[in-house]
Amino acid sequence: MLFDNFVAAESALLWGAFSIALVMGAVVNKTNFCTMGAVSDLVNMGDTGRMRAWLFAIAVAVLGVAILEYAGLVDATGTFPPYRAGNFVWAENILGGLMFGVGMTLASGCGNKTLIRIGGGNLKSIVVFAIIGVISYFMINPFPGSDKTLMSVLFYDWIRPLAVDLGASQDLGYVLGGDSAGIARLLIGIVLGLVLAGFAFRSPDFRGNRDNMLGGLVVGLAVLGAWYLSTNVAVNTDDAPLSLSAYYQEWDMLADSDEGRPAQGRPLAAQSYTFINPLGQTLGFAAAGFERALLTFGVVAVFGVLLGSLLWSLISRSFRIEWFRSGADALNHIIGAVLMGFGGTLAMGCTVGQAITGVSTLAIGSMVTFGAIFLGSALTMKVQYYKMVYEDEATFGKALITGLVDLHLLPESMRKLEAI
Repeated sequence: MLFDNFVAAESALLWGAFSIALVMGAVVNKTNFCTMGAVSDLVNMGDTGRMRAWLFAIAVAVLGVAILEYAGLVDATGTFPPYRAGNFVWAENILGGLMFGVGMTLASGCGNKTLIRIGGGNLKSIVVFAIIGVISYFMINPFPGSDKTLMSVLFYDWIRPLAVDLGASQDLGYVLGGDSAGIARLLIGIVLGLVLAGFAFRSPDFRGNRDNMLGGLVVGLAVLGAWYLSTNVAVNTDDAPLSLSAYYQEWDMLADSDEGRPAQGRPLAAQSYTFINPLGQTLGFAAAGFERALLTFGVVAVFGVLLGSLLWSLISRSFRIEWFRSGADALNHIIGAVLMGFGGTLAMGCTVGQAITGVSTLAIGSMVTFGAIFLGSALTMKVQYYKMVYEDEATFGKALITGLVDLHLLPESMRKLEAI
């Protein structure tokens, strides 16, 4: 996808990202693809259908990236965000993932689901969107008149020194394959993708549920399609075709003026869908008066998913206005949004951005984040369940320990509340 000038190339990237997100938003709404719902179904009812759909989406993305990267059609290394960075920030992955998992459970869905719910008429999710957006924005951007961010004030000094240097890259292909990272990524990606797909389709219930299959397939293909699109949009120059990020770095030498120049170059790198940092980008874009220079892949992805969900809600006549049922419901959503804003930014992604997009690069940090998100969400559901059943008898500590026993993370002898 070669274009004669930067503006045309960037426009193709943005319109392409918007179009894919539009389809994804409509399909996710139609099929009720929901990562928080997947954990809830599994933990509360033993139903694996939506969890298998989630794993199938990962399988599609992993297989596609492995094959296309080996063929030179996808760049999964120089990405935004840098999933394969050699600095393995395991503490941020774990803490951020746990916070995000707890938050998405309290707020009734992850970042992507928040957009889907807004498109369906849920006004509660607008509040969640705003809170996540403000926190994620100031986690990365300094406060007005200051050089401090929420990240630098609250986390950086104590959590970043815990990072481990894994060398040039933290993906499984490099860690296990070393100098043969390319072929290792291909083989590991194919094996992992086939194992996940095989597990998903092993269930007759999953094979018989078209919505689960469609949801997983479309989300996985959307992530893969965005990787391909963002890698291959390029500008034709006198010397050679340049990627958007490479052109931006040489802007002063190649461009006649600053017209059409984006505010930042990093968001022009190869990337795919994630929905926490882009919520902050979207609020920043709106606060700046919708300045064209601040329009990014992430911002158009937010609008695309939201509009796709709205269109399906109108077509299916499922659009319903919904507001908080009570003060407790509002408080849960607010706390959940705060945790998602901090956790999703700290962990560098969400249940889509890390657990599908990040895992598709075979990044170890993405896999750790996935596990932490699942654990945080599952434990929150267990605590809520035991608090509801036992009321005053179930202190938070007793419910938490019993939940860990239920998840086989503590021995049965430590159980504090009888299982029901």
